Amino acid sequence: MCRLFGLSSAPRRSHATFWLLDAPDSLLAQSHRDPDGTGLGYFEPDGTPQVRKAPDAAYQDRAFAREAKQICSATFLAHIRLASTGSLTARNTHPFQQDGRLFAHNGVIEGLEALDAQLGTDLSLVGGDTDSERFFALITREIRGRRGDIGTGIERAARWVAAHLPVYSLNFILTTPNELWALRYPGTHELHVLERPAGGQHGARHLDHSGTAGLMRVHSGDLADAPAVVVASERMDDHPQWRSLQSGELLHVAPDGRAHRRLVLPDPPAHPLRLSDMSARAAASQKPHG
Repeated sequence: MCRLFGLSSAPRRSHATFWLLDAPDSLLAQSHRDPDGTGLGYFEPDGTPQVRKAPDAAYQDRAFAREAKQICSATFLAHIRLASTGSLTARNTHPFQQDGRLFAHNGVIEGLEALDAQLGTDLSLVGGDTDSERFFALITREIRGRRGDIGTGIERAARWVAAHLPVYSLNFILTTPNELWALRYPGTHELHVLERPAGGQHGARHLDHSGTAGLMRVHSGDLADAPAVVVASERMDDHPQWRSLQSGELLHVAPDGRAHRRLVLPDPPAHPLRLSDMSARAAASQKPHG
């Protein structure tokens, strides 16, 4: 299963250090289970998006995936990919960038011919082969059509996909220089949120999160004295205030750091996918990876 991680310390820019593929086991063992790409997204002080990717962590660029990456931003987005569609190339590695926004997805959407037809000329936004980037292009088009209203654009795009295409999961995180959006839909995969006060549970600690599978670790000393909102595919520490987003719930972390939630997809997908409906590759990409 792909791993999603997003963090907002807005309105403050914070330093964070990321380790991806932090597992301690042998190179031989990892060569059989390492994910199919790792990526980090963040923003420069002037709002310019930056994405650093390793398209095939298992065989081509392990140094990138293992080396700690120190970056500074008000929002961060990290993704560890297990490929369901698309070749193992940089253009298919998350996060994706469109109109100055960054996006990463965990799930499977089928019926891509119908999605391509719906996109029409906006298919030019897509540089790779994945369902994820096509979904992002639909979101981008709807945002443009709503004069930059990101929340409405996300809602309209997600509702169209849920009504017209076979869907296993639409879980995603989208970031701007000072905002974070996350959707869980339907309830297939977990997506958790932590509204972390300055210093965390005990009021004096830096942020130091580590996934249970040993694939990702995130550290930020700046968050010992600043609040943050964290979104992740799994609870990454023992803080008691982690909670799971509901199916269909859209989270928005505003530029002032406040989190807002609303239910945008109350109904199940019109064409729900099961693992047995998918190709072996797609089904394997959606199983828990522990």
